[in-house]
Amino acid sequence: MILLSLLLAAASGQYSLPPVAKPSACRAEDGYAAAFGGRRTFLLKPGQLQAIKAVRDHDPVVRQAYVALLAHADAALARQPGSVMDKTRLPPSGDRHDYLSIAPYWWPDPADPDRPYLRRDGEINPIRETRAYDRSALSVMSADAETLALAYFYSDDRRYADKAAGVIRTWFLDPATAMNPNARFAQGVRGRSSGRAAGVLDTSAFQPVIEAIGLITPSGTLAVTEQAALEAWFSRYVDWIRQSPAGRREQAAKNNHGLWFDAQLAHFALFARRPDVARRTIEAFPKQRIAVQFDPSGALPAELGRTRSMHYSVYALDGAYDVADLAVCFDRDLWNYVGTGGRSLRKATEFLAVYRGRPAAWRYPETRWPATELDALLTRADLAWGPRVHPRSNTWPLPLLYSAETNALLK
Repeated sequence: MILLSLLLAAASGQYSLPPVAKPSACRAEDGYAAAFGGRRTFLLKPGQLQAIKAVRDHDPVVRQAYVALLAHADAALARQPGSVMDKTRLPPSGDRHDYLSIAPYWWPDPADPDRPYLRRDGEINPIRETRAYDRSALSVMSADAETLALAYFYSDDRRYADKAAGVIRTWFLDPATAMNPNARFAQGVRGRSSGRAAGVLDTSAFQPVIEAIGLITPSGTLAVTEQAALEAWFSRYVDWIRQSPAGRREQAAKNNHGLWFDAQLAHFALFARRPDVARRTIEAFPKQRIAVQFDPSGALPAELGRTRSMHYSVYALDGAYDVADLAVCFDRDLWNYVGTGGRSLRKATEFLAVYRGRPAAWRYPETRWPATELDALLTRADLAWGPRVHPRSNTWPLPLLYSAETNALLK
């Protein structure tokens, strides 16, 4: 999820942005376009972004983040747009336009490298990030599209919109470089599978791209026909994740995978102007996810057995937060929903919040304490339920005006 609003808590207690008089309305497949100058975003909220822009030049904290954002955007200007054609390995289909990646936690058998790979939970195989596969190119594409679009919004410099459009066009639209709308060869495991249901997690990197497309709309750098073609691409991908065996398995998952499946499906369907698909996903969320995956204590039991239990608990909730943000587009309030036994997003958030700054008190496995990830989640919680509900220290690291890359790319 893109979280521009992290800036609102970047220096918690040091300053506050001007209040937003009235929250803007998200209207189904039109998103926030009516309140945002035609920018069809779904997760990025006009009032929050406009409040940040209003103090861009005279608030020192915002100014620092803005300058850093432009530095990253300038670096993106100098990069060639990436595509699925850049990888050095060929997918099993023989079609280089098919996305290809390997699972993060699978490694060669030390006793015999020719045998099927073995799983080492929480330990990422570095080969995953090499140019042999598409995962790294996807990461850069997503981050660059997001960075450039935000730089355009905050600076009004058309160069950034032009480049963002080029990055998006190369990955999705140009017949010579476009990705086929499927993830059937994502997160494969040597000797076991050419692709896995878990590979659907990789495409959560498309969520920042959808928001970027909305942000650059006023520039006209993407023609109306190109906008329609992007919507059609995502409509085909929605069909793939709903109908393919991999997509159906992922939808049936009872852990963070299921939560992120719903976040992606609802987001992509809204962008593709298929609101009925998004609405059904959102309306089923309390019964299919909260009632099944959330414990009355607030814990997410499926995540607690992992070697990185706090990380995955935060990560799972982040996907659930996306669904709650998208539910607003249908006038559904998942933020304050309370199910049987008190199961709720807020209870799950409070279960994690008490461990902020107290890693030694966490009694579940965790190899690398995700302090920044937890702070980011609690910032989103403050935006949903009110500031200072989940306080953080003033030393929390100042982020840029954007998330750069969703955590989902690491799963």
